[in-house]
Amino acid sequence: MSDRLSDDEIDAELPDGWTRDGDEIVRTFEFDSYLEGVGFASGAGGLAEEAFHHPEMRIGWREVEVRLTTHDAGGITKKDLDLAARFNELAG
Repeated sequence: MSDRLSDDEIDAELPDGWTRDGDEIVRTFEFDSYLEGVGFASGAGGLAEEAFHHPEMRIGWREVEVRLTTHDAGGITKKDLDLAARFNELAG
């Protein structure tokens, strides 16, 4: 199990574009088309599976909202921040 991070640690390491919503970090990625968003969600799913850390994702018209938390730690951990950074790289 990963250790829950302190508020200061989260604030210092939160990847660009991500915000905090209680015990989750959240970002809405925007795309030029619905299918681009679906493609991103598919790629993000692959990265999540590799990391064995699965986010909540909502696919909308030209956007994908991603929420990350580590349930067994009861909040945000390094695993969430690392996967968020990988999603940023995937989105370009």
